This record gives sequence, C-alpha cells and structure tokens, in this order.
Amino acid sequence: MFDWVVKNVGFLKHVPLLPHIFDASLKVISLLYNKNLPDYIDEIENEVRAWPTTTVQAHKFGGIQFNINNREVGHIHSNGLLDILLSREQKALLMQQYPIEDHHVFKNSGWISFWIKTAADKQIAVELLRCSYDLKQGC
Repeated sequence: MFDWVVKNVGFLKHVPLLPHIFDASLKVISLLYNKNLPDYIDEIENEVRAWPTTTVQAHKFGGIQFNINNREVGHIHSNGLLDILLSREQKALLMQQYPIEDHHVFKNSGWISFWIKTAADKQIAVELLRCSYDLKQGC
C-alpha cells in the first residue's frame, strides 16, 4: 500500500498535514500486523537521540527525522521504513553487508531504504543510522 500511495498519489504530500495524517494511519495499520514495531521505533529513537549533537524532529513527509548539526541523518516512517542518505560509495559498501535496498523513490542515488520488522532489524537500523551519523559528522 505504501509504495502504491507514494507512486500514484505522491503529489498529495504537498497538502499541509496530509503526510502526517497518512503516517498516523500507517502506524495504526502496522500495529495490526506487528504490535512490537512502535517499541522498536521508540528504542531506535532513544538510542540515536543519545548521540552527541543529535536532534529529532517530525519529518516533512511523516515519521521522525534524526539530524546532526541541522543535517538529516535519516528518518523512519511509522510503518517501519527507514530512509537514509549516504554517499554513493558508502551505499555500495553497505549494500554488500546489509539487507538494504535502493530508496523506494530515489533510485540510483545515495538514498537507501530498510524495513524494520524484527528486534534484529532494530539493531541493523541503529548501525545504519550510525554510519550516516559518522559520515555527516565528518562533513
């Protein structure tokens, strides 16, 4: 459903508050299929929030966004989709080590997508966010 909405009615993301309402509906639907997902997302948020100079805010298209020095480290949608911007080189290396995919919209870019579904995925998500954090910290 998420991919269909993004591909077919993604233009609605520019309607004020609509992405946040959609994200809230994703959270409700996700609860029906994976009751632990909100806990995983909260635990990831708590871990990343503890890193020096990291801030958390609402992402413009729903979910939560992690920043370092006002630069996005990554964001998690309420359905467990983690999106991270890396360098293309780092993305290529990480795609060999982790079960990540090209970003669901921005193919052939530095963006990656990773689905959080299990407790093991939660740890991978933290590792991926840490890679982005370290990359942004050096800039």
